This record gives sequence, structure tokens and C-alpha cells, in this order.
Amino acid sequence: MTGDAKGEYRGLAYRNDAELKAWLLKRPSEPALEPELPIIDPHHHFWDTPHRGRYLLPELLADIGGGHNIVATVFLECRSMYKKDGPPEMAPVGEVEFVNGIAAMSASGHYGPCRVAEAIVGHADLTLGARVRQVLEAEIRVGGGRFRGIRHGVSWDEHEEIQKFATRVVPPHLVRDPKFREGFAQLAPLGLSFESWQYHPQLPDAIDLARAFPDTTIILNHVGGVLGVGPYHGHRQEILASWRRDIAELAKCPNVNVKLGGVGMTSFGFDFPERDVPPSSEELATGWRQYIEPCIEAFGVDRCMFESNFPPDKQSCAYTELWNAFKRITLGASAAEKRALYSGTAARVYRITAP
Repeated sequence: MTGDAKGEYRGLAYRNDAELKAWLLKRPSEPALEPELPIIDPHHHFWDTPHRGRYLLPELLADIGGGHNIVATVFLECRSMYKKDGPPEMAPVGEVEFVNGIAAMSASGHYGPCRVAEAIVGHADLTLGARVRQVLEAEIRVGGGRFRGIRHGVSWDEHEEIQKFATRVVPPHLVRDPKFREGFAQLAPLGLSFESWQYHPQLPDAIDLARAFPDTTIILNHVGGVLGVGPYHGHRQEILASWRRDIAELAKCPNVNVKLGGVGMTSFGFDFPERDVPPSSEELATGWRQYIEPCIEAFGVDRCMFESNFPPDKQSCAYTELWNAFKRITLGASAAEKRALYSGTAARVYRITAP
């Protein structure tokens, strides 16, 4: 598989577990840069399904064992282990319960020093309106003190080629729906945050939501979900210009933080997943810098946090190379700035013990 001359690709190059493992072995693992720098990885998943493969504690531990100092992690909802029985709206409670079990295993210290899933972000259907509070309270109960908030993905695009990347079928402009906002209003009183996952054309909706709920902590996922596939292919620079304007406007909302990552997903349109040999961290840094640096410039280091988004970003690179790429981008940052970007912001937002 090969990409085009612009470093972009046109199709969905998604390797299964066996293919991915073989592909990543084609490039010798790099030594970790700045191996002593403490990192809180604020975004990864756990799942075990026929179509997505298996990514549980052993797989995560294997990834983080490449030399970087990963001291804690945050689990993000991914429709994993939903409850089979009971009311449908309560099904996501099963995911929180499942991950809290993994977190308890990690907290024993038997699996190493990293505090895996020290914070948990689940899902709840905000279109339930005020009734969603029952779901949230149930997730708090089963979360073992680790439950921090929810993600209700609203990624939507009018083009059919894009919808295959979405994890949920949602209507356009869902965050402006009165019932959704009635449910959203339940978060802050319970001390819960909201993960904003949408595509870049939807950023004006995210801005409107942040302004409407200034007391709710919002975390923008994956630098705003920039698209580079389908009809967006070949328009990277044009998209970057409008995206930067929206990012600058969103940064004016002090309740919003941003995750620096997710750029390894196939939807961003880089050709890394299609290459015969995985890219080096230098190549990743060159491609990803154009999204990382504007976010840091707009939000400041105290509202930015690097994320792995594993395993989705594993389609572009291995875990060690991902963090090496980030560290290459921040090579000129001060020690205090790096502390914020790699652990401090995540510790504050998710109420995790700072390293």
C-alpha cells in the first residue's frame, strides 16, 4: 500500500491485530526519548470484540513498556462490555464497572508501577434529558471513586464516505438540541466533565456548547477531529486555516481543555497507515506538528495534554514512537511546560495524583 505524493491517502487502510503486529515489527523500536519525564496518558481504550480485536490490560502494558515513564492512564469510553440485561439506557454502566475491575487489578501493584485507568470516562445518553442523572449516578457508584465524566460522541458529516469513521449514528447539530442540553446540564452538579468528540466542521457547535455551559469542564478530543479523507482529501492547508480560526475561538472559553493526539487515526488522512514500513518518530512529528503547535499556542500548556488514543492511533505507529514524536515537537519547551503537557494538565482535569 502506498500513499500519494502529498503524504495523504484516499482509502481506509485498517489493519487487523495480526496484520498490525507484523507491520509494526518491520521497523526496529526506537529508544524512548527523555525516558524520565513522567507521563499521564489521558486517553486510551479497552475492548475485546471480533471486529476490533483484543486490547486489554496485557496489551496496554506491552505497549507502555517501551521505555517511556507512563505513571497513570485514563480510560475513555468505547462501547465496551455494555450490560446485556436491564434498561437500554443503563447498558453503559457495564463499561464503567468492567474498567474499574481492571483499574483495581492495576492498583494492586502486581502489574507494575503504572496506575492504569486511575480515571474513567464512560458514556451516557444525554438525549435522555434530565433522566440521564440516574445513569450518571449509577456509573459513579460502580466507578470505585474513579469515574470522572462522560463522552457522548456527536461526530457527524453529510458525506457517506465520512460516516464509516463515526462510532455512533447521530443527527446533525445534536449538541444544540434542547433535550441533549437538558441532559448536559446534569454533569456539572455531579462534578462530571464532558469529552467533546466531533469533526472539524462541527467546531462552531462545540464553541456554542462551551459558551452555554461555562461551569462544565469540557475536553476537546483529538485536536478537534480534523478530517482528511473523502471529500476533504487534498484540502489540508485550506482546512487548517479554518480549523485554526475555530480553535482560537474555542480557546477563549476557559472551561475547555484540548487533547493533543488522535492524529494517527486513519480519518486524518495521512498516508502513514498505508506505508510498507511504519514511519519514524521524526516523520510523525513533521506531519503532526501542524496540529499540535496551534493548539498549544491557542490554549496554553496548562490546558493542553498529550494523549496516545491507543489502540486507534496504533494504525500509524507503535506506542514508543508516538511519544517520541510528541517529545520531538516539544523539544524547545521548558521543563515546566513539559510537566504541564505530559502530566500536569491531565492530573488537574481528571483529578489524578500528580507524579
